Amino acid sequence: MAGTRAAIRYAKAILDLATSKGVAEAVNNDMKLIGTTIEANSELRAFIASPILKVTVKENALLEVFATVNTVTKGLFHLLHENKRFEILAEITVAYNKLFDILNGVEVAIVTTAFPMDAALEAKVIAKIATLSDKKITIQNTVDPAIIGGFILRIGDKQYNASVANRLQVLKRELSN
Repeated sequence: MAGTRAAIRYAKAILDLATSKGVAEAVNNDMKLIGTTIEANSELRAFIASPILKVTVKENALLEVFATVNTVTKGLFHLLHENKRFEILAEITVAYNKLFDILNGVEVAIVTTAFPMDAALEAKVIAKIATLSDKKITIQNTVDPAIIGGFILRIGDKQYNASVANRLQVLKRELSN
């Protein structure tokens, strides 16, 4: 919990700095790259979290791995070096992306389907989203075979359940009454 609060504070500070320098979108792309790289590479995660390695080694390694990132992002690496907080880097990237989306009026719609979405289902989802929200929406698809078919759409605190599993559950309740 404390790591998450600290990550949000770092993300807010980096977003403020990036916004004032006019590079918030470039830093957002950097944060997405860093986050997906850390998530996909267990060795990098272990390297960053290791209490045995010196923070100077971690900073130099991150500057090598992410040599093409913006100077504001490189400044974050240096700040994490000074404060010995490299273990929360992945949380910072997630927090930054969320704050950047909020700043730009973008909302994430999480669409759970039984299988990866095709064009027809995506069109249905986009049509439903238009009725639920007037913000710019990015779609994030998660696959859960337990819903059997259809989809579950979550936007913020709203949920629309059009899954076959939900319809079967409703039918079961109606028949048992």
